[in-house]
Amino acid sequence: MNAKKGISASPGVAIGPAFVLDTEQYRIPRRSIDPAGVPQQIRLLDAALAAAREEVGDIRLATARKHGAKMAEIFAFHEGFIADPGLRKAVASSIEANSYTAEFAFAQEMNKRQRVFLDTTDAYLKERVRDLRDIEERVLRQMLGRAREDITRLTQPVVIVAHDILPSKALELEPEHILGFAIDVGGSTSHMAIIARMLEKPTVVALNDVTTMVVGGETLIVDGSSGIVISEPDEDTVNRYRSTQQRAMELGAEGIGLFRSEFLFLANERLPTEEQQYESFRAAVRHARGKPVTIRTIDLGADKMSDYLGAVQEHNPVLGLRSMRYCLHHLDMFKTHLRAILRASAHGDVRIMFPMITTVMEMRQARSTLQDVMEDLEEDGLSFRRDVPVGMMVETPAAAMLASSFVGDTAFYSIGTNDLTQYTLAVDRANERVAYLYAPHNPAVLRLLREVMRAGRRGSVPVTICGEMAGQPLYTELLLGLGIRTLSMAPQDIPQIKRAVRSTSISRCERVARTILRFEEERQVMNFLHDRLRSTDPEAL
Repeated sequence: MNAKKGISASPGVAIGPAFVLDTEQYRIPRRSIDPAGVPQQIRLLDAALAAAREEVGDIRLATARKHGAKMAEIFAFHEGFIADPGLRKAVASSIEANSYTAEFAFAQEMNKRQRVFLDTTDAYLKERVRDLRDIEERVLRQMLGRAREDITRLTQPVVIVAHDILPSKALELEPEHILGFAIDVGGSTSHMAIIARMLEKPTVVALNDVTTMVVGGETLIVDGSSGIVISEPDEDTVNRYRSTQQRAMELGAEGIGLFRSEFLFLANERLPTEEQQYESFRAAVRHARGKPVTIRTIDLGADKMSDYLGAVQEHNPVLGLRSMRYCLHHLDMFKTHLRAILRASAHGDVRIMFPMITTVMEMRQARSTLQDVMEDLEEDGLSFRRDVPVGMMVETPAAAMLASSFVGDTAFYSIGTNDLTQYTLAVDRANERVAYLYAPHNPAVLRLLREVMRAGRRGSVPVTICGEMAGQPLYTELLLGLGIRTLSMAPQDIPQIKRAVRSTSISRCERVARTILRFEEERQVMNFLHDRLRSTDPEAL
């Protein structure tokens, strides 16, 4: 049994056979040609650039349909880079001046550009070297006439082991055949880490030489929560990790805290029908076996949109027509969606949650639309739960500051810490240039959490919390100390959060919260929380 420590990129535990990816690097020899062959080499260059650009364009569109516009931005960069006239001019000039082959001149130019990126102190540009390698391999493949390596035809679930996985290759993989990733290189903000979290696959990066340690087919454990990869584990170790998986998937949850209904729309190439939505919601309710299922109404827009939904290019989509705003602009679609949810409510404990509410008027418009749908269902003679609880997500500073104003219109609040942090701090957490500023423990965010909790207590409105903050034991005492008693998280995070809860007391948590709310800097908060967790549950660090 061998273990390696890396950087946690996506939490959870994966156990399965290793599939070691070969690198696809081409060694291009320095070779000159007869000057008479220069025009042919330039034609080869132009054809390869055009074919590679078309290929990337197809991948970008497919990625947008499957994973949303935000993830497709990776390939917008690739497409723009290949189309840059300066790139073509530099390579063509090298071919003409030195009588080089197209592939050597192109590889030489790409090597120069990669060195520029590597020599910078900008972490964002350093990470983009991987994108340049992706582009280089794609264009060289066109020049050399080589077929693309097909890793999409896996027949069984595996743990992908690789020195690096280029973004285009990672997004070609079928998620149902991927258990997790173990990668030699990368960081917590690399594109691979972002993709892994989006796919919800346990991932460890920065392992240095895991590809030399692992043989294809052998059993591998990827502990994405602790940043550890274990090859050839003994039986006791496998059983211990399988027990962790089992508790996370089957024994820990007290319901479904957030059913992301928009994936019904993003996973299809056309608008899902009422029956399709109803069947999906009913299946979730039955799977919950009497436990509550909170269905968040469609959260489309921003980075989640498909072409058939009439996506419009917006200058700043995160601040544009998204979530509830989008639904209230597309009432027919919204009403069909609500009909499906209400019909599913006849089969169990369903709660409805409206996302991205920023004003009292929006909440009342949403509730009015729901009331209209209820009346239509009654006229149609279809069953539904009349007193279905209707809540709202608190995801903006506006909603947090006005929390007391919503009391009469909501049955519960659910604080979405990911968006609340993003909007409060004006930081796009997927933008690696500013991701270091994204901190849910920032005092400004914590004071907004306190504001919502106070409004909930005064109005007897329950408050839950969701987002990555809820699934990190570092924040558990703080959240409990603020008064939060219901946390929604990914299944794999449940065991460690339960352990954190059992290792403390409410009085201790309240003291922690009082201390932290006096801090003015997020660094003070983080240092204090690390010290607390080190004393109560050092394994969680």
